[in-house]
Order: sequence, then C-alpha cells, then structure tokens
Amino acid sequence: MTDPLSTFDIKILEQLQKDCSVSTVELAEIVGLSQSPCWRRLQRLKDEGYIKRQVAILDREKLGFGLHIFAYLKVQRLSEKDRATFSRKVENTPEILECYSIFGEMDIMMKIQAKSMSWYQDFLMNFLMNLPGVDNVNSTATLGEIKSTTAVPVRGNLAL
Repeated sequence: MTDPLSTFDIKILEQLQKDCSVSTVELAEIVGLSQSPCWRRLQRLKDEGYIKRQVAILDREKLGFGLHIFAYLKVQRLSEKDRATFSRKVENTPEILECYSIFGEMDIMMKIQAKSMSWYQDFLMNFLMNLPGVDNVNSTATLGEIKSTTAVPVRGNLAL
C-alpha cells in the first residue's frame, strides 16, 4: 500500500508535468528540498506508479499533423479474436492518439491526428472502415485548439 502524497510529492509531480528535463538538483531547489530527499521521493513516485514515463511533447503541426479528428465508431458484437485484432490494429497505428469505449449510440471514440482532410478520407475508407466489426463511423474535425494538456490535476481537494 502506498503512502499518501505529501506536499513535496505534489510539488514534484506538478513540476515534472511542466518540465521533466530538469535535473534532480534543479527539481530539489524548485520544490524546496535538498537533493537526496528529493531524489528518494522521485524514486518512490516512480516505483509506486505515480510517474508512468517521462516524454517530450512534440509540435504536431511542425511534423505535418495539423488536424485532430474525433471518430465515433459503431461496432457490432465481436468475437474474442476479432476484439484482439481490433485492439492490436488500434495500438499499432500511431495516428490514433487515444481510443475509448463509450456509452451511447456509438461504441468507440478515437482521437486521430491527421495531415489533411484527404489523408483522413483515405484513412477512414482504407483503415477505420476495415477494422473488425465496424458498421459506421461519424467523424468530427476540429477547427482550432482551445486547450490541450497532458497535465493531471494532482492537488485535488488537498489544502496546501
């Protein structure tokens, strides 16, 4: 069982979500600890799974992915084999950023990064519609980005 998060743990998590490239020395200074206790806390947060991985966030537009498309899929009942195939194909497709099973009229929601509308049309017809069990796809293209973050609110209801 993990210990509850301390004020220092929360500060460490918040700082790493802003910039995970800081050294342990810099991190310790930012959160108000000496280096050794900061390093131990950081290791504990990793060991206990609070920190899954540390990554660089790339500029998708500079890499040619200027559109985000939300695709809603209606899927018929799948066998275990077809479900595994569906999941594997989704997992192995880097343009699919996120995929969720959902309640409601549709069954699956995907967030897809696209290079253009013509690229997405080809992706829709040659990939999405060919996934096991897919009966229908409704798509919504974004016009602009108002907010995009990977940060999780770690403070919650804690009085800090």
